[in-house]
Amino acid sequence: MSIKPPIPPFNFETAIKKVRLAENAWNTKDPVTVSHAYTEDSFWRNRSEFIKGREEIIEFLKRKWIKEIDYKLIKELWAYDKNRISVRFQYEWHDPEFNYFRAYGNENWEFSETGLMSRREASINDISIDKKDCLFTWGDGPRPKDFPGLTELGI
Repeated sequence: MSIKPPIPPFNFETAIKKVRLAENAWNTKDPVTVSHAYTEDSFWRNRSEFIKGREEIIEFLKRKWIKEIDYKLIKELWAYDKNRISVRFQYEWHDPEFNYFRAYGNENWEFSETGLMSRREASINDISIDKKDCLFTWGDGPRPKDFPGLTELGI
């Protein structure tokens, strides 16, 4: 059985850690790495798409990161209780024609007793932005520890 600490029940510190670990994994843009944070039968609602299981998660993420080039994500804890965490997040990306976007969203997460996410419900909206308005300016990979979060960026 795979265990992915921190495990529920969450407290403030473990919920913050779980959120940052999720953010860091997504910023790798590696579908297999990301999929290992989810149960084999994990259920997702992502915008209007419904996804079931790790294989579908991997295929979804492959499609996502072909379209969403230079994807950079920041997540922020919104609330937590026992085996659930809610986050707000934003990410920036551009398409192959260099049209830039910032996505705004909220996610509700439910975890198994092993710390793997068994359910993810994501509501997301995109807005067009000019390249000069991009705020997520670190290089490829996870956000540096000293790079501000959403609240510190005022967004």
